[in-house]
Amino acid sequence: MSNMCFSRRKQFNKVSDSVRNWKTKPSDSENLALYSLFKQAMFGDVNISEPSGIVEKAKWNAWTGRKGISKDDAKKQYIEMAEKLHSKYA
Repeated sequence: MSNMCFSRRKQFNKVSDSVRNWKTKPSDSENLALYSLFKQAMFGDVNISEPSGIVEKAKWNAWTGRKGISKDDAKKQYIEMAEKLHSKYA
């Protein structure tokens, strides 16, 4: 594993921990975007069947929309989005 990948993984872990502790919750669309990037970064393309619940289906659809993005690119996009939202919600 290259230092770049290790460094990005470390930064991703730090940023995702920070997001969980924001004082204010992001909007539903922002939250779904962060969720889908997080899932893509951790697991790659969606690997579960489409659920039937409304909230679960919205999450699944958001994650499915990230299909084909590499885990590393998803980490990078997640970090960038979280950094943009940080001042608004942290």
